[in-house]
Amino acid sequence: MTTTTEKSNSVSSTRTPAILVLADGRVFRGRAFGAQGTTLGEAVFTTAMTGYQETMTDPSYHRQIVVSTAPQIGNTGWNDEDGESHGDRIWVAGLVIRDLSRTVSNWRADRSLAEEMEAQGIIGIQGVDTRAIVRHLRDKGSVKAGIFSGPDAERPVEEFVAAVDGQPSMAGADLATEVSTDDVYVVEPDNGEDAKFTVIAYDMGIKTNTPRNFAARGIRTVVVPANSAIEPLLTEYDADGVFISNGPGDPATADVMVQQVQTVLEKKIPLFGICFGNQILGRALGMDTYKLKFGHRGINVPVINHLTGVIDITAQNHGFALKGRAGEPFDTPFGTAQVTHTCLNDDCVEGVALDNGLAFSVQYHPEAAAGPHDANPLFDQFIELMEGNN
Repeated sequence: MTTTTEKSNSVSSTRTPAILVLADGRVFRGRAFGAQGTTLGEAVFTTAMTGYQETMTDPSYHRQIVVSTAPQIGNTGWNDEDGESHGDRIWVAGLVIRDLSRTVSNWRADRSLAEEMEAQGIIGIQGVDTRAIVRHLRDKGSVKAGIFSGPDAERPVEEFVAAVDGQPSMAGADLATEVSTDDVYVVEPDNGEDAKFTVIAYDMGIKTNTPRNFAARGIRTVVVPANSAIEPLLTEYDADGVFISNGPGDPATADVMVQQVQTVLEKKIPLFGICFGNQILGRALGMDTYKLKFGHRGINVPVINHLTGVIDITAQNHGFALKGRAGEPFDTPFGTAQVTHTCLNDDCVEGVALDNGLAFSVQYHPEAAAGPHDANPLFDQFIELMEGNN
């Protein structure tokens, strides 16, 4: 929930008071930037040093107040090229930073971060001790939070805590349908020639760089709303494969999508999933999911591929994960499956696959926006899978 009032983006406006309130009663006072008013969400932190525009426009951050561990944010401004949502919408509920750069120095910038946040009604707070906030979240876990700025910051703290604590929990939240496209749209191959393959891509909160990666490889991507019935889509578009995107919310609420994936597996159609798509494939194979204490968010997370022994540095953004361990194959109605990847930081499941090769998924973001390119060849792996199935 976000309510805003207009405010100029002048340097003087940075003295406007703002307050970050956590549901457990912790309070951090700072100064407002961007829009002003009240915003509520789950407080999470990201360890990325760069790429705040890609982070803020990632639909997976819907209903989350993002705390940046990088000490200064805003020096590269905002441009019209790096947004990761359809229509370049900012999805974060709010932004918490230590220092806002007063100077935009990147040649690609079209405007400042604060100007874009004000234009889109996104509330921010600066001048707080983000190290203390992150340490608190690491100890206590991601918690309900709220930012109150301008006149809204003058209310009693008890009212803030009550408002923060009264918002719905992320556990049990069905958010993918809130960020998904309402209409089908098609991204054609970059080369302007006939597509090698056609992929049905379920928009659970898809990042724009994903269909862009398919397009660069000569693939036609048909992006469809979450929970769409798969069988008529396969017929209408003569699809060669199915992709399940990243997205926000609790995977335990995605029963309809789990059923669509099971239909794909029954038909032996190649399937590739990323992030939320990894959790949906896992549930379709009979695995359970759970909420992580504070999640993985950043562009520097090491993941090992247990099939090859290769370690990739990855971009991640997830608060839920699959239950399982590498090295323990398990039976499913679609054949034997196994955990293929785990995180080197905490052994969290980072990938699953059917042993027959027809379906695989990873928890991280191989589209590399914004992040390392280590995992980008997974798109080629999916294409090889479709080639072998034709």
